[in-house]
Amino acid sequence: METDSPAPADIPRTPPAPAAPVPAPPPERAAHRDPGPGPTLRESAPGPAAPRGYRAVFAVTEFRAVFAAHLLSLLGVVVSELALTVLVYDLTGSPLLSALTFALGLLPYLIGGTLFAGVADRYPARRVLVVCDLLCAACVAVMLVPATPVAGLLALRCLVAAVAPVFTGTRMAALTDILGEGDLYVLGRSLLRIVSQSAMLIGFGAGGVLLTVLSPRGAITVTVVTFLCSAALLRFGTRDRPARAVTGDGGGTLLRESLSGARLVLGDRRIRALMLLFWLPAMFVVAPEALAAPYADAIGAPPAALGLLLCAMAVGHIGAELFVGSALSPRNRSRIVLPVAAAGLLPLLVYMVRPGLPLALAALALAGAGAAYVIGLDQWFVDAVPQELRGRAMTLLTAGLMTVQGLGMALAGLAAEFFPVHQVVAGSGIIGTVLTLLLVAEVRRTAPGRMSDTEGRDGADRHVTSR
Repeated sequence: METDSPAPADIPRTPPAPAAPVPAPPPERAAHRDPGPGPTLRESAPGPAAPRGYRAVFAVTEFRAVFAAHLLSLLGVVVSELALTVLVYDLTGSPLLSALTFALGLLPYLIGGTLFAGVADRYPARRVLVVCDLLCAACVAVMLVPATPVAGLLALRCLVAAVAPVFTGTRMAALTDILGEGDLYVLGRSLLRIVSQSAMLIGFGAGGVLLTVLSPRGAITVTVVTFLCSAALLRFGTRDRPARAVTGDGGGTLLRESLSGARLVLGDRRIRALMLLFWLPAMFVVAPEALAAPYADAIGAPPAALGLLLCAMAVGHIGAELFVGSALSPRNRSRIVLPVAAAGLLPLLVYMVRPGLPLALAALALAGAGAAYVIGLDQWFVDAVPQELRGRAMTLLTAGLMTVQGLGMALAGLAAEFFPVHQVVAGSGIIGTVLTLLLVAEVRRTAPGRMSDTEGRDGADRHVTSR
């Protein structure tokens, strides 16, 4: 998962917000340097009858293509993860290697998001997205070859995972071209997040059904098809726009651009604070999911309870995000960012009393609902990041988010080796809340108008003048 409009300095408890829920400007505006005639992107009729909210987002032709591509590829990835895990276990009989296939879906994110982030700004977005899909389709196709060894399967899994943050970051940046930088962008990002949460619920179920009628390699074939369909939708359903960053006379190497982008993004105090507000709560909220199986065993819950414990947080997140996105104005979505982020992990404190299944499910649903603060945070982030850095910033954001969630799961599992599961989950809520409160204070301090331009945007300014 971005904007911060200036707020009066004498209202420190109100986070910056857009002045009014004005629809985003059309993507053809000069700032985006669109290359000339192309298909009409906005189909909504002017006047009071124009669609609003999520309906207005779906009225944009290009977004419908992006949305469909996201849905297809995401379902394919979830199915392939499950099928590949089964395939590796069938070939080796090793629970460790089987579990490693899931871990390898998270670990390469940091590498890909850091070393290859420059791709998102250096090349036209449509080309990057299509090539990423085709590369992933090729990797999955090689997995289908019976002669591919287990080490090869794991290496291919790593490559697909390394490509993922580049694809996601490029798509996030491209949404600002398709939907503008205002409310339509925020709601578009919200819809993609909702799809991601829903796909986790539907995809594993669909994968389980497929594995009852197909072999693991047969189920993986579905992923090749979904990647190819996604590439076709993006190639023919979106416009070709120039690269976001101009490399000048040859530019630097891709690695240097990627690392330079990461340095500039993390060197900007405001952007760094906003990025950490995406990452920090996510790192601690995964503890109950990581420990769902041992907790279900500890409270003597039936086997079906494990599925409920794993789904409850996603259900809460989807419901809250739909409500916030459709019922609240952009200004009110901005106002709730810091309070909701600060309180989002408090439901985990219920685990201190070692709750039974109903109370645990309620606490998890509330914790999931707390993630709805990111809708407003999306707007703050996109406003804070200079356009020429946007692809790299969003790629780094995606890579970091996946990495900290993997780290959070690992730390929760390690802590559970020494302490009861319910104490680990409650401790995650306590530590996470304290750290988030400190971060919230930093976000307030870095709000536009609360610090000097030199203090907050040194990194971005150096980047702009160096060109």
